[in-house]
Parts: sequence; C-alpha cells; structure tokens
Amino acid sequence: MPTSTATAEAPDLARENAVFRKVVLRIVPFLVLCYVFSYLDRVNVGFAKLQMSDDLGLSEAAYGLGAGLFFIGYFLFEVPSNLMLQRIGARTWIARIMITWGLVSGAFMFVSSETWFYVLRFLLGAAEAGFYPGVILYCTYWFPSHRRARVIAMFMSAIPVAGIFGNPLSGWIMDHFDGKNGWHGWQWMFLLEAIPAILIGVATLFYLDNGVRAAKWLSDDEKDIVEAALAKDTAHQKHGGAWDGFKDPKVWLMCLIYFCFVMGQYALTFWMPTFVKSTGIDDTFTIGVLSAVPFLAALVAMNLFGRSADKRRERRWHLVIPSLMGAVGFSLAAGWSGSTTLSLVALSFAAAGVLTCAPLFWSLPTAFLGGTAAAAGLAVINSVGNLAGFVSPYMIGALKDATGSAAIPMYVLALSLVVGAAAVLTTKKQVVNR
Repeated sequence: MPTSTATAEAPDLARENAVFRKVVLRIVPFLVLCYVFSYLDRVNVGFAKLQMSDDLGLSEAAYGLGAGLFFIGYFLFEVPSNLMLQRIGARTWIARIMITWGLVSGAFMFVSSETWFYVLRFLLGAAEAGFYPGVILYCTYWFPSHRRARVIAMFMSAIPVAGIFGNPLSGWIMDHFDGKNGWHGWQWMFLLEAIPAILIGVATLFYLDNGVRAAKWLSDDEKDIVEAALAKDTAHQKHGGAWDGFKDPKVWLMCLIYFCFVMGQYALTFWMPTFVKSTGIDDTFTIGVLSAVPFLAALVAMNLFGRSADKRRERRWHLVIPSLMGAVGFSLAAGWSGSTTLSLVALSFAAAGVLTCAPLFWSLPTAFLGGTAAAAGLAVINSVGNLAGFVSPYMIGALKDATGSAAIPMYVLALSLVVGAAAVLTTKKQVVNR
C-alpha cells in the first residue's frame, strides 16, 4: 500500500514541479530586471561620491548622512506603500514605484549643494518605498514557503548583478562622459542610469499579473495546482488585519535580525568603491571593475545557499553560517586594507556572507505571516530593518572622519553580524523550517 501511494504521488509532484518552473520563468527574470535598476539607482551614489564629494565639498560624514537619508523616506512610506499594493494590485503599484523613482533618480544630476543632496536622497527613499517588500509579498501569491527561498535568492541575485555590471558601467560613464555638454561625469551617470527604471516601469503595466487567477499564460488546471499548493502551505500561517502584523512579537525579532544583516549589506554597496580606492587604485573604471569581484562571489554563494535551504527545508543554520562568514570577511578587511588583492579576498568573503543572508532571511517571516498581516508585517520588518541603511553609511563616514581609518567601522559591522546570527538561533525551529 505505501508503495502504490508513493507511485501515485510521484507524477503529481513532477507535474507540480513543471508548473512552478513555468511560473518561475515567467515572473522571476522580470522581477530581477526591475530590482537590478532599483538597486543601481539606490546605490550608484557610491560611485558618484568619487567625483561629487569634491565638486560639492561633501565630507565623509556628510556623504554618509545623505546616503542614509534614503532610508528615512523609505521607513516613513513603506508600510502605507505595501498596504496600497495589496489594495490596488501589484502590477499598477510596482509600475508607479519604478516610474517615480526613475524620475527622482534622474533629478540628482541637478544637485548643486549639500542640502539638495539630502532632500533628493530622502525623496528617492519615499519614491521607492514598498518595492522590495512588495515583491516579497507578491512572491507569496505564487510560491509556497518551501519553494520561496530559492525564488527570493534568484530575485535578490539582482544585488550582486547590479554590482557586477553596474559598478563598471558607472565608472565607464563617469570617465567617458565627464565634461560633455558641460556636465560632470556623475551627472551623466545619474541621468543615463535613471532612464531604464522609467521604461521598465511602463512595461510592468503590460507584463505582470496581480495573481494566479489573472494569469492568462496558465491553464485552469495549472492554476488549480498552484492554488492547491498555496492553500496547503498557508494553513499554518497567521492571518489577520494590519494591526496583527504590528503586534506579533516574532515580527519585532525579525526586525532585529534584518537590521543586523542590512548593516553589512549597505556598508558594502555604499562604500565598496571607496574601500577599493583606499587600497591605492585611482582610475574610476578600474575601481568599478575591481568592485564587481566581491559581487561575483556573492552571486554564487547566495544561490548555492538558497538551493540548499529549500532542499533541506532548513533555515536557521543556512542564515547563521553566511552571517558569520560576513563577520569574518569584514574583520579580515580591516587588517588587510593596505593590499588591493587581500582586500578583495576579504571583501569577497564578506559580500558572499552578507548578501546571502537577505534572501534566506525572508523565508522566516513569510513562513508564519499571511493575509493583510503579511502586507503590514513584511513592510514593518523591511522598513525598520532598513533603518540600518541609514545607520551604517553614516556610522562609517563619521568614524572615518573621526579616526582617519576604516578599520573600526569594519569591526562594528562584524559585531552586528554576530548579533544577527545569535538572534536567528533564538527562533523556533518548527516555525521557520518548512
């Protein structure tokens, strides 16, 4: 009897796997493309800094403050944005977000003072608020939790992809276009890298579907298979109103964990060009190429860990190990700053660890949140956690100004990742390992 049951279940599982492969191929590459330009427009200020700081007279602390102000706007508008996405639909709202942030990002070419730098960074955060948690929420409409870590890892591959291609691109634009039409290279960079976000935002209106039933590219039988898998998966989730997402203690534990991980993530993305330059490299394009190396390591690591986590249906140690890898990488980078080669090795180890944490992290809260509670809870976690995006770059800039060294900030980042790893181990195994 057990043998015949197993034989009957095998074709069903094969059919389900085939349907979800179809869903992945339809949705995930487009979302990756969206996030590549989202992330590039968010962090290309790190490259602009190489020229803009001198042109505008920005100190290290002033740059760090401006880079971080993005996350204040992000924090204030993220929960309302995610609730709007659930109310009016992912397709329209994600398109609105992309078009708005593209316009604001392009406006950075007109920055002429420290004050306007601060204002536009805040507005960029407000414009982009809701995109990332909105996509995470959108993934819960299509994928059960045991398929989600791999999907989110694929989506978040956009971060290292943005570094791999965006860093050399930003360096090339700043070198090649500097002085053309009387504009600085950093002004051209902001303009040219904003255009794709606007165009893809328009394309979103025609490409994305709000949910399974609206997908004309799935047959009725395929829709039933996806919805059955989702229904089975969500039986254990906590559903409720927006307030339930705020008052769940597990949500606030998730905020702490994510805050610790984001500290390391944005240290890399905002300061990587500066870290590389400090090893003795002056050419902007060369800095761009070398800055891409750690992101290549991260691209490999985050997908390997994501596949392993889904295969084993284990979350905690798949988060703890890369977070400790990141801590070791930052600690080594603090002592190897005098060597370009050794610094790249350390930063690659740090990037592989830190950037692997984010996609694996999101399989934790989506395992126990559902409904409107998920829309609010995910936005709370992302907005509070992303306040580290304000703290991290400002902390690095302030400590660099005060000490003249990048070593102390590196050790602070390593400590943050250790705290995050310890907090992960306090989560309940039966809740997160699904």
